[in-house]
Amino acid sequence: MTHHQIRRGAYYDSVVLMQLQRALSALPGIQDAGVVMATPANLELLRANGFALADLVTTPDDLLIMVRPENGAESDAAATEALAQIDALLARKRASSVDADYQHKSLAAAAQAMPAANWVLVSVPGRFAAQVAHEALDLGKHVFLYSNNVSLADEVALKQSARTKGLLVMGPDCGTAIINGVGLGFANRVRHVGVGDATGIGIVGASGTGLQAVTSEIHRLGGSITHAIGTGGRDLKAEVGGITALQALDVLAHDPATAVIVFISKPPAPDVAARLLDVARAIAKPVIIHFIGYPAPAQQLGNLYFAHNLRETAELALRIKNQEPRAKNQDLETSNLGSWFLNLGSLFVRGLFSGGTLAYESLLALQVVLTPIYSNSPIRPEQALPDARHSVGHCIIDMGEDEFTQGRLHPMMDYDLRLRRIRQEAADPSVGLILLDVVLGEGSHPDPASELAPVIAEVKAKRPTLEIVIIMIGTDDDAQGQQAQIARLSDAGARVFHSVDAAVGFVAQAYPSSFKNEYLPIALLSLTASPNGLTAINVGLTSFYDSLRAQGASVAHVDWRPPAAGNERLAGILARMKRKA
Repeated sequence: MTHHQIRRGAYYDSVVLMQLQRALSALPGIQDAGVVMATPANLELLRANGFALADLVTTPDDLLIMVRPENGAESDAAATEALAQIDALLARKRASSVDADYQHKSLAAAAQAMPAANWVLVSVPGRFAAQVAHEALDLGKHVFLYSNNVSLADEVALKQSARTKGLLVMGPDCGTAIINGVGLGFANRVRHVGVGDATGIGIVGASGTGLQAVTSEIHRLGGSITHAIGTGGRDLKAEVGGITALQALDVLAHDPATAVIVFISKPPAPDVAARLLDVARAIAKPVIIHFIGYPAPAQQLGNLYFAHNLRETAELALRIKNQEPRAKNQDLETSNLGSWFLNLGSLFVRGLFSGGTLAYESLLALQVVLTPIYSNSPIRPEQALPDARHSVGHCIIDMGEDEFTQGRLHPMMDYDLRLRRIRQEAADPSVGLILLDVVLGEGSHPDPASELAPVIAEVKAKRPTLEIVIIMIGTDDDAQGQQAQIARLSDAGARVFHSVDAAVGFVAQAYPSSFKNEYLPIALLSLTASPNGLTAINVGLTSFYDSLRAQGASVAHVDWRPPAAGNERLAGILARMKRKA
């Protein structure tokens, strides 16, 4: 049998509720206890754990306390005794560790008492969190928004407001951050680099535990962290557009203590990923990218380095910061490379491939730097080329697909269609670069350069600035004679590479970022300069206040209560009246 008590409109933070539940469960004769705010989700969890709720009438603002006694004649008495102790247990658990001089009844009062505070930590229930965060922004404070269950519309509104004010909103549902050496939320204690040292690693994370894993590993390997800026898990959705992530990249790009930047996230929305990578390419610092669960498009594209897992992300950041080269890849050797300092601007890339996998890998990498990009073998639906016989914008064509091979030899053996297409693309003044693969070996064309070189020389004579880039796949022992093939194609005016990585790296250099900073600058001093590392106001969980004090931060605490005793309609009216005033 389940016994219960409902306290209408009572509010306690989730740490107090957890402690009360544990205390009740430990009482003699009690088998289990549940202590929750009576939200629909919490009621479902109670039902799933065997508590009987059939006759209860509650609202989400009610405190619901349930106890289930052990079987036996004394069970009802044990449950009654347990419920009778609630006030005493709450008083004991509610006893705050917050110094009276640092506890305030409102955010405005805390801000007035501690004007140097530049951060507000918000961990109140989600349905009230956006209102508190907006108030913090209106006071000119950055926000660490730990609360979850904040609507997507509220998140967008908060971040757009912050952007116009030159402020950051980390979250909602942001569990981890490190600012100026002080951990927020579930952060780890890591080695910190002070202002101006130019030896630290800065991190942007849309993955809280991923951020913890990388910061901890960097620390273990002897490295130091400047800032680890969390964004919240939804920041990289198309609706939000990566507002916080883009701001964070800009902060670390201008932070004199940050030598290397790391970006960790679950796969972003495609358009957001393209935007983020374009911004990262414009930064004059190395940037390590790890989109968890997303295939790395290349080993390196200009200043971008791609990692395959969290540990490699940390190791790579340290190697680059220490100027230790990645393991040498012989495939990166080239011939007739010439200048890498091209800028092909708005001219298009046209890839004409005989190998389907080479086309796919090139598309995977080039979609990082060229957008939009199309293909007859697209990775994403929006990349589908309507007619493979006619190029549109940037595109990668797999000429080994069925539309090109019906009744014909494979293009690794028969170069006729590719030669015609090279001339077609070269005649288009909007095309700046043609990318080809040449595959040597058994069964392939016996002498590809004999057909390709004259056509390359022909189109280069008409358009000397047109770039022809070739990925050469083969060995010195192949019958075609790899070195002779390279020499003849290079003499015709082509740039020859031995891997997709090297070729797309060249293309990335030729197409620099088009990013134009549209954000108000975030004052680095307001973000980092505090004699105690961080000066903040905590609204919500007292455990966060305790954590900040333990790390040496200056912090005030707001003894928050739901406005209008939790009546959301009345709270909304009061908030509108306050804004008008």
